Amino acid sequence: MNDRRDDTPHTPTADPADPADPADPADPADPATDWTTTPITAGLLRGALELERTEQGWLPHRLPARARAQNTDGQLAMAEAQPSGVRLVFRTRAGVVELDTLRTKNAYKGAPPRPDGVYDLLVDGALTRQASAPGGNVLMIDMTTGSAETLPGPVGTVRFSGLPGRDKVVEIWLPHNEITELIALRTDAPVESVPDTGRRTWLHHGSSISHGSNAASPTTTWPALASSLGGVDLTNLGFSGSALLDPFTARAMRDTPADLISVKIGINLVNADLMRLRAFGPAVHGFLDTIREGHPTTPLLVVSPVLCPIHEDTPGPSVPDFSGVGEGQLRFRAGGDPGERAAGKLTLGVIRDELARIVKQRAVDDPNLHHLDGRELYGDEDYAELPLPDDLHPDAATHRRMGERFAALAFGAGGAFAGEPV
Repeated sequence: MNDRRDDTPHTPTADPADPADPADPADPADPATDWTTTPITAGLLRGALELERTEQGWLPHRLPARARAQNTDGQLAMAEAQPSGVRLVFRTRAGVVELDTLRTKNAYKGAPPRPDGVYDLLVDGALTRQASAPGGNVLMIDMTTGSAETLPGPVGTVRFSGLPGRDKVVEIWLPHNEITELIALRTDAPVESVPDTGRRTWLHHGSSISHGSNAASPTTTWPALASSLGGVDLTNLGFSGSALLDPFTARAMRDTPADLISVKIGINLVNADLMRLRAFGPAVHGFLDTIREGHPTTPLLVVSPVLCPIHEDTPGPSVPDFSGVGEGQLRFRAGGDPGERAAGKLTLGVIRDELARIVKQRAVDDPNLHHLDGRELYGDEDYAELPLPDDLHPDAATHRRMGERFAALAFGAGGAFAGEPV
């Protein structure tokens, strides 16, 4: 999978044509076009753990039903249904591909509108087209009260035309930041499923940074970039605001086939001010124990938090700061007091030290357990060059840097995931 080599967000057009490709042979307004409608099935999807039948179509989930039934948090329910890393994969000679979807886009009361989610279309691994879906629902969130209201909207169609007419593998990466209900897939040539490529599978869990935060598109989140460079197939369980050591997430990871596993732990525990040091250590042990029940010898990499100055030495919770909203910028600040560390409140510094200690202790009996300090992905020098725009989340350029560094550190020689990429 290739990606464009600039760090600026791409602005999708309705369907940018490739001058080298033949004229679009299919026109939806032309009744003579021979359209093929292919049922949406789990066999066409990569990166989803479950596909739920809905009233209008199919909804990909990144947590199975059993885990969703045990969850009581609306933030996680929303995050796991946003298909970060989920893509449709098929083989076809089609020059035109249409996908009907019903998106649910987040909006925040009093904050600037968020950009539309992006669909990335890859042909034989190369990013070839980008588009956004019209219509759809809007989930209006009031961050001051925690309330939310869904404003309904219509189904929209994402259209990619001018694709090369040869036999090819097409991947459509769904927007990482919009709930996406799949309604129909149409092409002007038949579609076939793609068999297992034999590539290693990488299962990753983390926070909104792993989910994609402010990445430019679904193939430019740092895990997607790292998976491309590492030559592996990604299943991304990065959940915005929800990397909280939930036992049902650990069980989902235990039960998901994987050749490589990583967990990025820390920032959300501080964001939410969820637990104290006394509970943190045993919770990490329990999370890792559960994963090991299903993957006793799989390479398992524990990644501590990247640099976030507001929480390095100051506990949470993270508090939204609306003072800059008029200028188009929502920011965050630390709501805790550094003095509260003595009572066991967590900071990123405390969490890094504890994770390093836990991995060192466990690695004596678990040689396939590894540790990576998150500041090797994004640290002080990076912050000086690429500061966090809202003081909490990285921008598109930082996602690229983190993806390239993770690939070098984890998949490169001597890394936890070192091996021959396919």
